[in-house]
Amino acid sequence: MTPGPRHDVPEADAFTRTYWEAAAGGRLLIRRCGACARAHHYPREFCPHCWSEDVAWEDASGLATLYTWSVVHRNDLPPFGERTPYVAAVVDLAEGPRMSTELVGDAEPRMGMALTVAFRDGVPVFRAADGDPPPSARTGVQ
Repeated sequence: MTPGPRHDVPEADAFTRTYWEAAAGGRLLIRRCGACARAHHYPREFCPHCWSEDVAWEDASGLATLYTWSVVHRNDLPPFGERTPYVAAVVDLAEGPRMSTELVGDAEPRMGMALTVAFRDGVPVFRAADGDPPPSARTGVQ
């Protein structure tokens, strides 16, 4: 039986392929503008701050703080149903941009908690950076 479509990963195109290939290799990329020097995420071909097209890929530190979150108890789209409950989160990357993601591990979410990037199946997710116990085998995070 062929698995159904996945709804947790966007389809890579010619522009975003660089981002997804880096993530598959355990690297988080952001874009930085050469004109105004501001970083942004999600990846775009222009700067959302000054509209310059002088933007380039840059390795992010992988450090972030938790801005907000919601515990999702029900989601019928594959593969989310197998993961419930999970924590949908928005994080502030150390470089400045905000990023939508998932919080993994067993730490209780709290506003402003220090986070570090992890990767699950080539997708960046975040977990507590300050002594959080290793994520359970259920999360599949490395």
